[in-house]
Amino acid sequence: MAANGTLIGERGYDRAEEVKQFDDSKLGVKGLIDSGLSSIPRIFIHPPEILQQFQPTTRPNAQPIPTIDLSDLHSDRRSSIVDQVSGACRNFGFFQITNHGIPSVVLDRTIAAVKAFHEQPTEVKTRFYRREMDLGVSYFSNIDLYTSKAASWRDTLQMRLSPVPPAADDVPEVCRDEIAAWNQQIQRLGEELLGLMSEGLGLPAEKLREMTCLEGRAMVGNYYPPCPQPDLTVGLTSHSDPGVLTVLLQDHIGGLQVKHEDAWLDVKPVSGALVINVGDLLQIISNEEYKSVDHRVMANPQHEARVAIAVFLNPSNREGVFGPLPELVSSEKPALYREFKFTEFVMRFFKKELNGKSLVNYYKL
Repeated sequence: MAANGTLIGERGYDRAEEVKQFDDSKLGVKGLIDSGLSSIPRIFIHPPEILQQFQPTTRPNAQPIPTIDLSDLHSDRRSSIVDQVSGACRNFGFFQITNHGIPSVVLDRTIAAVKAFHEQPTEVKTRFYRREMDLGVSYFSNIDLYTSKAASWRDTLQMRLSPVPPAADDVPEVCRDEIAAWNQQIQRLGEELLGLMSEGLGLPAEKLREMTCLEGRAMVGNYYPPCPQPDLTVGLTSHSDPGVLTVLLQDHIGGLQVKHEDAWLDVKPVSGALVINVGDLLQIISNEEYKSVDHRVMANPQHEARVAIAVFLNPSNREGVFGPLPELVSSEKPALYREFKFTEFVMRFFKKELNGKSLVNYYKL
């Protein structure tokens, strides 16, 4: 049943037309809230079978995802940290890190700047509203708006960070300096993380970096406005990330959940921490030593908007051929995936809706 008492899928409801009207309005979800609506439009209402999956399934005594302290990384503690990172990548696919070297003031400024972008008047944001990434910057609602069965309650500022960043004038002024500073911090931290993950596979620390896995960085600044009917929609449908590694900065609101052993674990915000997760490409490269797992975001029931900023680390060598590393293939554990060009991998990701999306199954031998 829809919010206004009409049946979902009823005659006369043209979803494609309503989606186009919403997209053409360039309002985003934030604009809908600003207009004063008290119920969500039908294009955001998810089918009952999807909403049923979002019912609480977390176990009260479930182990939370690991939190790893990176202090003294370049001391005799390093081998212990490598073991912790490797264990988290193998068993959870997710972990949080503290004492990562990024000052808390930088974390706060980055969150505030992305939030400030989304909370500008619609007419100011409109010039950035586009689905193409020709300029390296785009603002939109739902990357899979036209392919999904239902839209999710969020808006996104998307930006290419490396290897070819957008021209400074094409980046919204309200967050320009903060995102540039954030990119510098992620480049340093990403190098450290890839080193730890390489060592955790028994490889030289520089292995993943030499495969250009740090150089293809992209950012999304997701904004989850308060939702008047959070039981009818979601913030982000269940999916796994396609790339090598994701670094997530989330605010204090919460809502992120990770699938572990058929239950959903809340990733509760830890002050000053960053959330790290393995992507599909790293699962393939590692020949399934590391796990890329499904995660999702609940619709925001709070009165305050939620902000989460993810940086995806991908190879910059788009014509490169990827598959399980030969060092991780043996007669005891043969290759579990076929080789492919990274360009093909990326194109396949963007052709589908997010819900249930995983690329690992497509390339499985």
